[in-house]
Amino acid sequence: MAKIKEVAEACGVSIATVSNILNGTGRVSEETKNRILKVAKEMNYVPNWMAKNLKQRRTKVIGIITEDLTVFNCVDIIDGINELLEQKGYSFILGNLRLYKKYNNEFYHHEAYFSQVQEELRIMQSAQVAGIIYVCAHCREIKFIPKMENIPVVLAYGFSKEESFPSFIYDDEQAAFDATNEMIINGHKKIGLIMGEKFSLHTISRLKGYQRALYESGLLCNPGFICDGDWSREKGSEAAKLLINEGVTAIFAMNDEMAAGVYDYAHEVGLEVGKDIALIGFDNREICTAFMPTLSTMSIPLDEIGKNAAETIINILENETFPIKQKNYVTCKIVRRKSINQRS
Repeated sequence: MAKIKEVAEACGVSIATVSNILNGTGRVSEETKNRILKVAKEMNYVPNWMAKNLKQRRTKVIGIITEDLTVFNCVDIIDGINELLEQKGYSFILGNLRLYKKYNNEFYHHEAYFSQVQEELRIMQSAQVAGIIYVCAHCREIKFIPKMENIPVVLAYGFSKEESFPSFIYDDEQAAFDATNEMIINGHKKIGLIMGEKFSLHTISRLKGYQRALYESGLLCNPGFICDGDWSREKGSEAAKLLINEGVTAIFAMNDEMAAGVYDYAHEVGLEVGKDIALIGFDNREICTAFMPTLSTMSIPLDEIGKNAAETIINILENETFPIKQKNYVTCKIVRRKSINQRS
């Protein structure tokens, strides 16, 4: 990270001129102004707006960068972070990248994605935050966050192979195992599965959990009982038709939206969820209680993910010998409602 003196030397101007431009004061030509701003950015110069006041002490401000506040998981994670920080006497600055709103579901493949994250990190550095919590919109490996001198980073709802970045995610495989096992405990042996997008980490892990539950219960995994999905309600309805025609008595949908599609198909053909077909979803969205009967589902501990991430970054800041664990899992819980019937 360059210093203001180095930017001035590279531009052939005085430190005062650079300082004036970066602070929006002073009079220089538009050409000189643009050249200084361009060089400062290229040299990764981060202005230290609070250096005079904060040089001798650590701030108690945490930077939270969220990929998109409109994605369902982000709000509860941030609320958990907020609650823990408040208890510990810390405040936070929130940066919302709005990536899903701008580029839709595949935002992390968009060419502007990396540069926007880097710019937000620069903003957090300039604000002299003590640490940064990066909240992912989709659980995946994060490869683009650089090590920042004296600023620890914790990931929430995503993970990194970089040992210095502890991460907090939920255990997809165990959650799917528990969901499938709930059907088995209630006497079901023909359990259908509606998967999410094929290459999603969630889909891959939840498939493993489903298969493990069947195996440990001595049940064969029938390929005809597994349908591809794409997380949408429409696909859930299509899959329900195929699975019910295959003779399943229970269905595990990998999210609540696809479970909603099962309700749609059941209503269309005169079947009753919770009586003619057992159903469990995943996410515990608000829509679960709107169905008749209400939908049993796996609840993601988003609040807990946020609290754990916040507690960890404070521990790192306040305890130099605090042990860092690279990947930390929290456990999903079954929310039992009326959509699972006992099979005699």
